[in-house]
Amino acid sequence: MAAPRILVLGPAWVGDMVLAHSLFQTIRQQQPAAMIDVAAPAWTLPLLERMPEVSGRIPLPFRHGQLDLGGRIKFGKSLRNSGYTQAILLTNSLKSAILPFAAKIPRRTGFLGEMRYGLLNDIRPLDKSLLPRTVDRFVALGIGRHQALPADIPNPRLIADTANAHAALKRLNRDLPRSPVLGLCPGAEYGEAKRWPTKYYAEVARYALDKGWEVWLFGSEKDVPVTGTINALTQNRCLDLGGRTKLGEAVDLMSLTTSVVSNDSGLMHVAAALGRKVVAVYGSSDPHHTPPMSNQAVIAYLGLECSPCFERECPLGHLNCLRQLAPQKIMLQLNL
Repeated sequence: MAAPRILVLGPAWVGDMVLAHSLFQTIRQQQPAAMIDVAAPAWTLPLLERMPEVSGRIPLPFRHGQLDLGGRIKFGKSLRNSGYTQAILLTNSLKSAILPFAAKIPRRTGFLGEMRYGLLNDIRPLDKSLLPRTVDRFVALGIGRHQALPADIPNPRLIADTANAHAALKRLNRDLPRSPVLGLCPGAEYGEAKRWPTKYYAEVARYALDKGWEVWLFGSEKDVPVTGTINALTQNRCLDLGGRTKLGEAVDLMSLTTSVVSNDSGLMHVAAALGRKVVAVYGSSDPHHTPPMSNQAVIAYLGLECSPCFERECPLGHLNCLRQLAPQKIMLQLNL
């Protein structure tokens, strides 16, 4: 009997893709011979390259939110001879179900989502009380329909490319660190209500620097104003990586850190999956829904009456869920 060949339609967020690694591990635990290919936006490929359970990586050419019905059907048809026995959809949109249907994959598994009757033929019930976390929902799609979740869901685990980290430091004219490194991830693409105040990050950075640590600031091009401000508030004593690294380089450089402080963001999940000591700061989001999957992670969350609101900006205007989370509390968690 031929080994199962599974096509996973992956998510478009860094954090969700990291959490998807728990699914890939679960599939391989239950079906050791399974081949797992993942189709996802091209920018996610560096994450998939650091997940040994993934056999093939298929970059999707569609822009975020773009329907492109004809393009999806054509792309699906191009996969018809790939021998897939099952497709697992981690996204709940109607458009994401078109490709595996067009590919004529015999078993197409997912939650109903946007009325996907017919496109899916293995529709799973989504009981949010039984599957409270994103990772629970992902793993539930990789096991039998009536099978209970594993008692111990495997934590995501990224395998860093050490040589690539060294090459990135060389490009940045930096030597390998000789002292502990504190990574700070002050960005959050979702919005201000998930971003711990910049001045608080700067206070933690100054404290670590004065203790003899190096401080590295991680972020995308959108985070450059924030990382730049933090660096300025520390008299430019940090390594400001904002907008200076690709995703794969950021992952590999983060593997060289000792501890990480991060907002609830994709990089927080990356740090957890690298086994770093993580202090994860939550504001408008829910740490019970998307917690860092690591026994090295600590959650900093006040749980105010108005939390979690899941808004991009504080609807009450005070942002107390983050402003009342003092830097000293984070410093105590870090044990610098």
